[in-house]
Amino acid sequence: MSNSVFQSVIVQLKEISDRTFGVMDTEGCVVSCTDVSLLGERWADAALKVGSASESVVTFGQKCFKAIVGNSNYYEYAVFCTGDDDAAKSFCTLAYIALNDAKIFYEEKHDRGTFVKNIIMDNILPGDIYIRAKELHFATDAPRAVFLIRQVGHSDVATVDVLSGMFPDKLQDFVLSINEMDIAVVKQISPNVSGEELEKMAVSMEDTLKNELRIKTVIGIGTIAEHLRELADSYKEAQTAIEVGKVFDTEKSIMHYENLGIGRLIYQLPTTLCEIFLSEVFKKNSIDSLDQETLFTINKFFENNLNVSETSRKLFVHRNTLVYRLEKIKKLTGLDLRQFDHAIVFKVALMVRKYLTSRETR
Repeated sequence: MSNSVFQSVIVQLKEISDRTFGVMDTEGCVVSCTDVSLLGERWADAALKVGSASESVVTFGQKCFKAIVGNSNYYEYAVFCTGDDDAAKSFCTLAYIALNDAKIFYEEKHDRGTFVKNIIMDNILPGDIYIRAKELHFATDAPRAVFLIRQVGHSDVATVDVLSGMFPDKLQDFVLSINEMDIAVVKQISPNVSGEELEKMAVSMEDTLKNELRIKTVIGIGTIAEHLRELADSYKEAQTAIEVGKVFDTEKSIMHYENLGIGRLIYQLPTTLCEIFLSEVFKKNSIDSLDQETLFTINKFFENNLNVSETSRKLFVHRNTLVYRLEKIKKLTGLDLRQFDHAIVFKVALMVRKYLTSRETR
């Protein structure tokens, strides 16, 4: 904390009263004051008394003191005003409000975590990123991975602390609370880290939260940001990964944006275009005319790479029975799933239908 910030506020307090205002640190050293002759004086006894009653205005040596409490809940500074009457107490309280606000603003402005959060939330202009990074001695071109951890069902305030314990390097890694359910982890990584390694990190986070807090999570991973300005895009990709996963990979709890495949493209299509596509593919009958058993057979056929023999074995049915079912599907839809091109169209159509259904339930 720069003493010049306090001094700029203290100077303005001269205008509200002829009292002397100032700030001392935890050792009682006067670091800012309207009376410059007091700068550097040490009032150790006053500091002890303020420390024992940091929540209220304290009178000592014909002065009023009010502690400015930091994040650790211990006072870091104390504002003072000369006099021990009611007016002095009021002035001291007013000075405390002004100086505390200045302290909070300064820390938010210079805090690395807030800086990173502002970047991923798009709350900072691109040009300001370079300026602020220079002020904070922040590496702009180091590769970083962005993970979005979303708590499912219920949240726990201890989640941030648990994740912070997993990433103790506060100068390079950041655990940021986004809202009640979402937490972003921005981790600086070495060059050439693979997608598999990122997913292992996500698995470690998921397992730790499950074992320590009984929290169920889904985790989205964005593409690696090679520069600070790319963090916002990576965060949005992590969000997209979770949303696309909810539609197309409901059984997965970790989704990497780079592995979303065609689901990522479908998710970005207008619903009207999707409806037109379905009507063009299924000219004979709607996809809704297929019963659950038929859809189950189709999905198994896709899972086994259009292999009739393997699919029939997995379904515990005779090969001819499966062929009969595929012929039935062909008659209903006009698509022969044994032909690769037809199978691709049908697979995309199923995904499009799934996407439209998810939109209807929102």
